Amino acid sequence: MNVNKQKILIVDDEPDILELIEYNLRKEGYHVITASNGQEAVAEARKHLPDLIILDIMMPKMDGIEACRIMRSMPEFKNTFMVFLTARSEEYSEIAGFNVGADDYIAKPIKPRALISRINAILRRNVQNDEVVENKVEIGDLVIDRESFLVYQNGNKVVLAKKEFELLYLLASKPGKVYTREVILKNIWEDSVVVTNRTIDVHIRKLREKLGDNYVSTVKGVGYKFES
Repeated sequence: MNVNKQKILIVDDEPDILELIEYNLRKEGYHVITASNGQEAVAEARKHLPDLIILDIMMPKMDGIEACRIMRSMPEFKNTFMVFLTARSEEYSEIAGFNVGADDYIAKPIKPRALISRINAILRRNVQNDEVVENKVEIGDLVIDRESFLVYQNGNKVVLAKKEFELLYLLASKPGKVYTREVILKNIWEDSVVVTNRTIDVHIRKLREKLGDNYVSTVKGVGYKFES
């Protein structure tokens, strides 16, 4: 078994699912923590500071959506990967997940090997991103620091979820360039099978809510661009 220092928190109220995922992740060498509801998830996350959190949506005491929202509001989890693992396939639950800062959305039932492959890919990209040293992008009153994953507007820090930051950085790296939805999906979400065009729309809306409407414009029928 490979030794892996990365920590993963699994949150699900079904013991069989917890046991199955935990067993397969431990075989991969990950350090695994488990919780059975949203309240436990928040407590365990603050205790262990995991690199990845896998959340079920429908759980007692506190559901996954609320747990994700609470953790995303904490500075220590701003850049933590959060993935929903759920049997619910309705479109509104996917949108709700991305609205509170989820990075990905994996539907049940899923084969363990496919899930492990997806998790490996997510965490591998995280390590690669951490190793890249980029200069700051400074445009008008915005400072976007890729190395520290921080954004400042008029000197004030703006808290963005990881995918929101990556989307903003992609657009701002070439102001005026129109990025099609296909290019955005390829660069930000890569080969994720659960991400749709609506996902991009949700993230663009969240950026506009946090930064204002003057930075990202829609090119109808094509995609988005950053206004310099």
